[in-house]
Amino acid sequence: MHLFLKAAMKRRLNMYAKLRNYLTAFAAIAATLMAPEAMAKDKVVFQIDGNVVPFYAPLYAGVENGFFEEQDIEVEFLYAGASDILTNIAAGNVDFGFPNGDAVVAAAASGLPVKVVHTTYQRGIGALLAKSESGIETYADLKGKTVAVTSLGSPNYLQLQVGLIQAGLTIDDVKVEVVSSGAIVQTLQSDDVDAIVFSELRKYVLEAGGFKVNMILSNDFLPSFGNVVVTSAETLADNPDLVKRFTAAVTKSYQWVIDGNVDAALQISMDKYTPTWADQMPILSTAFTNTFVASVWQSPLTAERGLGAANLEAWQKNADILAEYDVIDTAPNAADFVVDPSDIK
Repeated sequence: MHLFLKAAMKRRLNMYAKLRNYLTAFAAIAATLMAPEAMAKDKVVFQIDGNVVPFYAPLYAGVENGFFEEQDIEVEFLYAGASDILTNIAAGNVDFGFPNGDAVVAAAASGLPVKVVHTTYQRGIGALLAKSESGIETYADLKGKTVAVTSLGSPNYLQLQVGLIQAGLTIDDVKVEVVSSGAIVQTLQSDDVDAIVFSELRKYVLEAGGFKVNMILSNDFLPSFGNVVVTSAETLADNPDLVKRFTAAVTKSYQWVIDGNVDAALQISMDKYTPTWADQMPILSTAFTNTFVASVWQSPLTAERGLGAANLEAWQKNADILAEYDVIDTAPNAADFVVDPSDIK
């Protein structure tokens, strides 16, 4: 009888153990079914100015390092010209964009409902580049010359117009060629054009190829901003939490590179995104360290308020200059289209 009771008790304990395991499993399944939103990531389309190039390595590294995933965001990268990006943002075709600041000002002036939510590049990196042997040292020297830009809607075209006007010339005094961003440097190397208005970073590429280069920084006569994160007014109003999380991931991505990880970020870019640039790692490392880290991503303002901080006064000055030289009809109010990341609630 005693053995019978022991056996019965053992069977009962086994039954309870199995029941407990079933209940635990059921609870886990129920939790998953009851709270799908807590586990789902926000899938966003991020459209970047130009092509897939290693200059966007911080963003690629941010994805690969999980900085966006930490914010429950899954990113898909697309690429287009600045004006197309802003049109897509306004139309709701993409969630976030990374165009040049001058193009954003022009879009805001035309009434597009776009918002800068992270002033990633604290200054512009546009520049006029010409071979030293050309004798082109000022914008006045461009008269009768052929100049390449990436599109007539690009910020570089805006910079060319202002530079010419300040030199007493107009766009009619030069021949403008439209060349894709992937080929524009080669057109200068092969003497198909006399000068290009593009990025100062390409000076490092040209010099590495053995060319002596004259450079005029657009920021010297048109204080502006390089790539900035934009979204639509509707997205900012309806989903500020997503915008705040997205800009937080962007900040962490760039801060990681600034904190001594230039080469690591470039390696991530080469391994997965831009393998054809691998032989230019030394040039790019120098460009990142001497230009991006030194004075583009960081400024006295970011030291005080964090990466991506918005200087509304500088944005307004940029808009006013573009209007002064009739590049845009009327200068928009910077406070209407530029938001500091810290102000997103």
